[in-house]
Amino acid sequence: MEALKTRYTYLFRSTKGLVLVAIALIALETIFFGMLSGPMAEWGIRDFWVKFTGMQLHPMEREGRIIMLYHTIAMAVVAIEVYFITGLVKMSDRQRTNINATITVGYITAMIFGMWFAYFGHNYIWHGLFIFGQSLVFFAGVMLAAALWPWRQEYKLPPNSPYAHTRGGLDLERTAFFFMAVATLGSAIFGAVAGANFGTQFQVFMAEDIVREPHKTALELAVIGHLHIMLTLIAVALTLIIGRWVDFKGRLHAWGMWMMIIGTIIITMGVWSVVPYERIAHIIINVGSLPVLVASLFLTIFTWRKLIHVGLARKGIPLDMASFGQKLKAMLHDPLPWGATWQMMYMNAVVTAVGIYMAIELDPVIREWPWREERVTLTGHWHILAGIIATIILLYYADLAGLRGRARTIFGWTVILASDLAFAAVTLFTTKRLYVSEAAQQPLVDWTMWLTDLGLFLVLLMLGLLMVWRLIDLFRKEGRWKEELENPELDVIGKEVEA
Repeated sequence: MEALKTRYTYLFRSTKGLVLVAIALIALETIFFGMLSGPMAEWGIRDFWVKFTGMQLHPMEREGRIIMLYHTIAMAVVAIEVYFITGLVKMSDRQRTNINATITVGYITAMIFGMWFAYFGHNYIWHGLFIFGQSLVFFAGVMLAAALWPWRQEYKLPPNSPYAHTRGGLDLERTAFFFMAVATLGSAIFGAVAGANFGTQFQVFMAEDIVREPHKTALELAVIGHLHIMLTLIAVALTLIIGRWVDFKGRLHAWGMWMMIIGTIIITMGVWSVVPYERIAHIIINVGSLPVLVASLFLTIFTWRKLIHVGLARKGIPLDMASFGQKLKAMLHDPLPWGATWQMMYMNAVVTAVGIYMAIELDPVIREWPWREERVTLTGHWHILAGIIATIILLYYADLAGLRGRARTIFGWTVILASDLAFAAVTLFTTKRLYVSEAAQQPLVDWTMWLTDLGLFLVLLMLGLLMVWRLIDLFRKEGRWKEELENPELDVIGKEVEA
């Protein structure tokens, strides 16, 4: 009994344990409902799985099921980021415990009963529990914003601090976390208003299905804005988290935090204005996106420079005497922090560039395509961004989990290369009308789908192996889990060597 109690304490009261539980639940949900995917249908597994599990898949309710699936996974991802923030940012133990406990009960309740309602019969008690879980997640966000309030005297930084601050000592990184949390709460309400009107002459829909509707209702615009801003703010939060992980500081940190704060505010205001000012909202959003992207670039430069210093120091090579090849090898010596920041830059090639091109060429090029092609491009665009966020979280968690040596190298490079291969293939597939005609597209479709499946399979394989390793460790009396329980601090990368 004592052994079970200790492991329960680790899984539900320590930061690393809470992250492990959330990742495991996302993985289980992905596997369970991934049996309904296209490849599974082609192999005949889908029909067997539906009959075996007793799912009720009415065709007219497909959009509602997909939206419920997205929301439950998204809330678990938000919970993971909240765990990271409460573990990395200074706050009282009471605040940390209350926030983590509330969001844990919230996302698990929403995940279990939301998917039960969506796929196994519409018992509205389960839907009520889903809403209850969402409400707890929101309340945890309110507590998080209160805990992050940066104007308290105890959170002021000294004048000689290497971290971004104002002359009055205001911690700009903490301020960026605070504005991100407030923006997320407001944007959640933005979507909740629309969700509260489902069934009152407002029907559930997928945003990509109405992309060519010339006139959209206020609630439809609210849903579209909600899904864009929430994914963006998840990315903003993760960028700030990775900055804490690599101990981001110095002049680049000061510039980056100002950019992050300003960009987050402008993007949020732009999305919130999409209902009354649809025509100019995207201009505001694009203006706000630039400083956020520049802030992530500053973080990447800092991280790569730091990795070079750390790698060369371990080899005993002075920086001013190192060749280009030695610097490159030093920068790539640890794939986890390098990969996390590389994925931010890679995103610009497969997400940002495609999005900008579509915006510029919308009328002369994109709207000349069949509607299905534009819909496929939009869907791929959002999924790639979500996938990149997932890989960055995996790379960070692998470091927290204590992956070292050859296993760390294999895991890191497999996740990076396999995911980037898949995302590149999806990008080519979704924009295929730029390169081939419909009559000649089949070879391109075939090999891009094959590469996508291969890349995603390898990423999921690495995730599965990581989860199995941690599960086996939980059964060990003196496993790594016990060490993590006794030493709960979240370490930073290469703190012994200054960048």
